Amino acid sequence: MRQLQNTLFVTTQGAYLAKEGESLVVRADKEKKFQIPVRNLDGVVCFGQISVSPFLLGMCAEHDVSVSFLTENGRFLAKAVGSASGNVALRRNQFRMADDSEQSLSIARSVLSGKLVNSRTLLRRVARDRQGTAAENLDRAADSLSTVIRRLPSVAGLEDIRGLEGDAARTYFGAFEHLLSSGEEAFAFTGRNRRPPLDPVNCLLSFVYTLLLHDIRSSLESVGLDPEVGFLHRDRPGRPSLALDLLEEFRPAVADRLVLSLINRGQVKPGGFETSGSGAVTMDEDTRKEVLVAYQKRKQQEMEHPFLKERMPLGLFPFAQALLLARYIRGDLEGYPPYLWRS
Repeated sequence: MRQLQNTLFVTTQGAYLAKEGESLVVRADKEKKFQIPVRNLDGVVCFGQISVSPFLLGMCAEHDVSVSFLTENGRFLAKAVGSASGNVALRRNQFRMADDSEQSLSIARSVLSGKLVNSRTLLRRVARDRQGTAAENLDRAADSLSTVIRRLPSVAGLEDIRGLEGDAARTYFGAFEHLLSSGEEAFAFTGRNRRPPLDPVNCLLSFVYTLLLHDIRSSLESVGLDPEVGFLHRDRPGRPSLALDLLEEFRPAVADRLVLSLINRGQVKPGGFETSGSGAVTMDEDTRKEVLVAYQKRKQQEMEHPFLKERMPLGLFPFAQALLLARYIRGDLEGYPPYLWRS
């Protein structure tokens, strides 16, 4: 298993990233603000108006360090990577399986089972700390997800799988307000919305999903899989469908849990969000930094991987799942074991 490297998030507008020896240097206001050896990096994520020298891009490519460009509010724009890793036989098998409806259904079923089990786990864990109506609603939603989980083995097609996923998402987000306990009116939740998010909770969810998707995409590329050819999510130009597949397993246990912690513990404040004339809600710079720091700390927490039975930082779990998926596609495993969060 590889070591967990750092992801460098650059949020200072107008910053310039350059190569200095074997190190990455961040300059802003004509001063050197930060320097790190490139060998210590797994990826670089630039938010907003960040410039990068071509020499630095070349060095990052040589060291398999991806450089991603996002808008200031976290919408993905582009990514610079080196040559594809892995072997062509693995990717050919991936493409063949994606074109086979039965094999796609098998992987999609595993992915969705991971998402549903982890969503149910989050609902039940929080329900234990709630009382009255909130606890009842959370338990009721968890029971509904259990019903969907029991139906999964009998689902006969991908469209039916996606229908179940839609039903489960409505149930889960229908109970999401009961997972929040800050009491702040600004953090009231009335439903999932995006493109753009219309309230602070959805703003946080979308932002953390983007961070997690970046890590998953990098993990898939590192084991030689094509992140754009998925099984549950089908091909669409510019969409990392396979990365979105694996994201489903990690949404409740990593992203949703982090967002709930940030709100319920008061780490983010209502004043840290702004609403534009169109109704879109965005974070200010301080709030964005608070979320990024919390995300990095969360990734460093060590846990035992439920399938590999090996302790590792949570930030390596996407890599572990990508590795398991690659092994299944190669024929080394009888099935793809999704990530199942232990309650």
